[in-house]
Amino acid sequence: MSKIAVIVADHFEDVEYTSPVDTLKKEGHHVVTISFLNKDKVTGKHGTDIKIDKSIKDVHSADFDALLIPGGFSPDQLRADPDFVNFTKAFLLTGKHTFAICHGPQLFIQTGLAKGRTMTSYLTVQPDLYYAGAIVKDEPVVIDNNLITSRTPDDLPAFNKAITKALK
Repeated sequence: MSKIAVIVADHFEDVEYTSPVDTLKKEGHHVVTISFLNKDKVTGKHGTDIKIDKSIKDVHSADFDALLIPGGFSPDQLRADPDFVNFTKAFLLTGKHTFAICHGPQLFIQTGLAKGRTMTSYLTVQPDLYYAGAIVKDEPVVIDNNLITSRTPDDLPAFNKAITKALK
């Protein structure tokens, strides 16, 4: 099965982490949760604590088959750190599966690789993606080759189905 990197910081949208991660684990995938160097856990917007497996300084994109970026306020923190931006950029450049929901696509803007890609996101991020050159659709799930994006927790059933199908 696939080895999935999940990048998160405090104030992630709880269910946008727990729902896809639980789904991926049930399908037999190995999930590695990654955050900042000084973190052993992060806390979601609604109080969910999750254990951090690795620091961004200790991982390489080549060691993973796919990347998952949950939403909430986490992506805004991650995109300010060049290590997370470069990690994300490597997945996009190599054509590896890259999954993001809600505010997660904010990282794609920082990579400079949003232009010409078709995606969706939370309503307030959609204009940012558009101005970065992305083709933005307001749909529950948007699939652009290896890139799968979704809008909100309401779209999680469709998002989870799409990412597990892509990994088969």
